[in-house]
Amino acid sequence: MKLEGRVAVVVGASSGVGLAIARALAVEGARVHALARRAEIIERTERIVARRLDATDERAVASFFAELGDVDIVVYAAGTNVTNRRLAELDDAGWRAMVETNLSGAMHVMRAALPGLRRRRGQAVLIASISGRWPDGSGPGYQATKAGVRALAHGLAFEEHTNGVRVCAILPGAIDTALVDKRPVQPTPEVRAKMLRAEDIAAACLFVVTLRPEAYVPELVILPTELQAIGRDLTR
Repeated sequence: MKLEGRVAVVVGASSGVGLAIARALAVEGARVHALARRAEIIERTERIVARRLDATDERAVASFFAELGDVDIVVYAAGTNVTNRRLAELDDAGWRAMVETNLSGAMHVMRAALPGLRRRRGQAVLIASISGRWPDGSGPGYQATKAGVRALAHGLAFEEHTNGVRVCAILPGAIDTALVDKRPVQPTPEVRAKMLRAEDIAAACLFVVTLRPEAYVPELVILPTELQAIGRDLTR
């Protein structure tokens, strides 16, 4: 097992990509702290410890990482979108929800986890989105927050690489998760069947965190083969 003896934290681990990543890390031997607002539905196994945590609560996040101490792997997979996502329809509540969950939560987690990551010369992975690089149907607000997550990952990597901390932004295309259900128009079953699966993102994450310490991937793009290419989107 490639991650035997490692301590990992996955934020947003109750379902979808976060849950798939928590499972993948545990299978490889890591002791995984799986965090989410809905802790009661987080999968519990011998290697997965579930705990309720709202990443938008800065104090709670700081308290958790202070209590945890050293950490080898931190993955931020929490994210949300809204149905009324066109800028002309996006209200302040929707905008704030995306900023707080997608971007501010990532900032809180990375800042609180940094001392422990430095001591272990660890690895951080932020799940951003390909929409943070080029426009798609996810809405300007969502795209702005995910572009922010990507920039946060790159900026943190720039500051911390001399401390041995590796930081990667993973930019997935369309994934068949519950977030698709929030789209204003649902994709057809045929289109949905061609989307990425949460397990694809977990496999990408596992690749990133199992590289030897002297190598790291600053950014990884993963797209559904038949639906998306650079600047091309057939998911709607």
